[in-house]
Formats: sequence, C-alpha cells, structure tokens
Amino acid sequence: MSTQSTLQTVPALGTHPVAGSNPSRAETREQLSKATYDLLVIGGGILGISTAWHAAQSGLRVALVDAGDFAGATSSASSKLLHGGLRYLQTGAVKLVAENHFERRAVSRNVAPHLANPLTFYLPVYKGGPHGAAKLGAGVFAYSALSAFGDGVGHLLSPSKAQQDVPELRTDNLKAVAVYGDDQMNDARMALMTVRAAVDAGAVVLNHSEVTGLRFTNGRVTGAELKDRTSGDEFGVSARLVLNATGPWVDHLRKMEDPNSAPSIRLSKGAHLVMKRTSPWKAALATPIDKYRITFALPWEDMLLLGTTDEEYEGDPADVSVTEKDIDQILDEAAFSVRDQQLKRELMTYSFAGLRVLPGGPGDTSKAKRETVVNEGKGGMLSVSGGKWTTFRHIGRTVMQKLESLPGHPLGDDYEPINSLPKKLPLPGVANPRAVAHRLLVDSPAPGPRMGADTAKHLATHYGSLSFDIARLANESPELAQRVHPDAPEIWAQVVYARDNEWAETQDDVLRRRTTLTIRGLDTDDVRAKVQDLLDKK
Repeated sequence: MSTQSTLQTVPALGTHPVAGSNPSRAETREQLSKATYDLLVIGGGILGISTAWHAAQSGLRVALVDAGDFAGATSSASSKLLHGGLRYLQTGAVKLVAENHFERRAVSRNVAPHLANPLTFYLPVYKGGPHGAAKLGAGVFAYSALSAFGDGVGHLLSPSKAQQDVPELRTDNLKAVAVYGDDQMNDARMALMTVRAAVDAGAVVLNHSEVTGLRFTNGRVTGAELKDRTSGDEFGVSARLVLNATGPWVDHLRKMEDPNSAPSIRLSKGAHLVMKRTSPWKAALATPIDKYRITFALPWEDMLLLGTTDEEYEGDPADVSVTEKDIDQILDEAAFSVRDQQLKRELMTYSFAGLRVLPGGPGDTSKAKRETVVNEGKGGMLSVSGGKWTTFRHIGRTVMQKLESLPGHPLGDDYEPINSLPKKLPLPGVANPRAVAHRLLVDSPAPGPRMGADTAKHLATHYGSLSFDIARLANESPELAQRVHPDAPEIWAQVVYARDNEWAETQDDVLRRRTTLTIRGLDTDDVRAKVQDLLDKK
C-alpha cells in the first residue's frame, strides 16, 4: 500500500480513548489546583522526573509540571548512553566509574531491561593518536574490572577483525582496537516510562504548563502560578516544598524567588547528527580526539548517531540549535575513524543539540565534573542541577535524602524514608523484549494485517509488556495496525496510545519523543497532518 493511501485511511480513527487512558488536562488542572502537595517539582527533565518518582514512592503527595514536554529539552538530546565513563579513569576517579557501572547495570538488567540494550564499543588506536595501544588496552581491562567483568573482559582486537563488525571503520594507520562494553537507550522513551512510574506511584503530572510566578507565604516559596500553554488556562499549585529542576533554566526560576540571586551554573552545548547507515554496524566507535575528548559513532534506532561537541553556551536555552560549524566539526571528527562514504551530508536525517548543566566556575567545559548540585534559596526553594543520565535513579535518591534532612523537616515525617524503599524497583512494562516481540508476532490475528518483525521488535524495546496494549488497539481497529510511514516500524496505534496514555499534546511530542519518525527524517507534511488529526480527536 502506498504512503498516500495509508495516510488517507487514518483520520476517521482514534476517536475513542484507550481504556485506562490519562485524565483530561482540565481534570488534571483541577486536581492540581484543589490540593496542597508535599512536593511540587518544576521541571520535567529526567532529574525532576526521577525525584518525583522517588518522592511518590515514599508516600509523598507529589506534583510535577513542565513548561514544555517531558524530556523535551536536554533529557532527549543526550548521546543515548548508559555508561561508566571510561574517560574518568584518566583522572583517577575509580570510585565514580564503579558507581556509574553499578547504576548502569541496575538499569539495564533490573529496572529497565526492556528499554536498554548492551552495546559493544571499539576504541581505535591510530598511529600518532593521543593514546597508545598498551595504555588503552590496560584502560579497557580496568574499566571492565570495575564492572565485575559483567560485560566481558576489556581487550585488544586486530583491525581486520574489527572491520568485519564495522565495515565503515577507517583502517589506514590503524594499529589496534580496544574493546569494552556499555549500554544504550532511547532517552525520551526512558524518561516517559519514568513519568509513568511516578504516576503509578501517585504523582500528578502536567506538561506544557509554564510557571508565571511563585507563591509565597511569610517569605517562603509555597507553590507556583501556572499557565496551560495548550489552552491558555491559568491555575496554581500549592506545596509545602518546591523543587526547581528546570535544567538550563534553573537560574531563571531562582530569579523569581530572589531577584538578587547570583548565577549558579554554566552551560555547555552538545550537538549530534543522525545519519542513514551505509552498512550494518555490530559495534559502536569511540574515537579519542585528544587527551580528554572522544567522538562517538553509535548504531542507534537503525541509524547512526554521531557526536558530540562540547563548547560553552551563553545564549537563551530555548534557542539552542545545531549550526553549520557544529555539523562540520562532528563530521570532521568522525572522519578520524569512519570512512567518507558514511559521512556524506545527504545521509543526514536529523540533528539535535542539548545543554549540559555544569557547576558555575572557570575552565574548559569538556573537563568540568558532571556532578549534581543542590542549592537552597532565600525563600526555601531547593534548586537542583547537573548530573548524568546514567545515574538518574541515584540522583533522585540523593535529592530525596537532601529533602529529608532539611532543617525544620518541611515534608513532615508521615512518609517512608528513601533508604527503606526497594533499591531496584522496575519501570512499567518491564519484560524480556525478545519474549514480548515473539508474543506479538505469534498473537498477530490471522484475518487482519500481520505485524512486521521490525514493528514487533520496535514495540518490545520501546514499551516492553505495554506493547500488548498497543497491539490490542491495532487488533480492534485494523487501520491502526498500518505503518505511519513505509520506511519506519511505527504503527498508527502508537500515535493514539501516545495521545491517550503518554501525555502527547503536539506533533513533536509524538514524532520526536514518543516515536522515532523525526530522527529518521520521516516526519513528512502528510504524516504531521494526520498526527494532528488524531491529536485533535482527543
């Protein structure tokens, strides 16, 4: 069936909400307005989401709001890795690497095995490069030892063997290849599943709701005034404690609390390119550019992800974008280890940039510590910033410990301390993705359209067992079983599910963060128009 005919059948669908769908925005605004919450988290990036999840697990009444979409900025603009941080070994940060490995393996093995997958990394050693083979060989061995060799033993590989797995590997002057293991994810999907976990634990959440002012009681911050960006409705939320987790905007909100507050952070821009692959990649490349920086070439979502840059950013966070200079730099650095035919500009389907939030101070951003900083403001609002995706659970626990230890105990004592909670509580949909994909194919109805193997795998690795809810939609309305685009695994049932169960309000919410259509370069005008039709039927 052609793209056009597929799209033409869709607008009549999706008029009925999915069973168990989310409350309406009006209902959520009313719920937020009428209660007093123990904790209001402002900022729906992974740091705020994780804190809301852990706070709700503790039995606290939690509200979470964001001016844009959940994971709409930095949290969906990462390198998509869960990793120990090989480069930290250079500075002797052995304990940090071990802790990162622990969190990485907890997420990929216990918390979200349906959303993370192991990824083998090849670290090429070129003649005249910044590091020698012996040093890198010892480095990857130590790196794997700090992970208790759970991903195999770090070792050296011959260039010829490495090129069998990565045909586009540049072999001129290649002396050896160091091998190690980490994990990979779709960051937007991981964040959304964590939002779902927070809601399942009792949190009330609303995206596309901008803070227009803070509420004060006797000089203390006790809530926020908000405006729903989708409807224009204004409402407020009262809370005993307010957490500012707005990432690059953290100082903007601190200024609302105290106009005289000094800057607490600085920003570093990281840009990435998404390319069509010219051949299969069975491993990723991590190529040293200099003593401190590595450039990645990562097989991801059937594409190739290149990056990243690291330069100080002083503009408006809302205006961050990928420039021609960024593209040139990423392609030039990728060319150290990737053959030219894989780096043609016409293969680029998408580019994105995010902002790392670093502690304020001088120095090169590429050498700055990726640490989490918590500050208490003049009005008692806590502001939290920084950190790494890999340790999102640890950050949530750490912030909760900070909240529990505040003088005067503003949260009271009628909740479960964070240290008494299960350490590896799984995210919704936890399941073996291979088993889920098999079930989806076996259970695909004979009279209706058969689900493609790529669609089954895609659903299993992005939703886990929640895939069966999407399959049920497709089975009940066969038109929803059709692909959104012939060249992508997504089906129309995912759009309806995103609308009714995953807080999708805009085309980009669906196409950029709930699905992979945008990063594949397949968010055509026709696709966008039909997605909007389905969103309008809510």
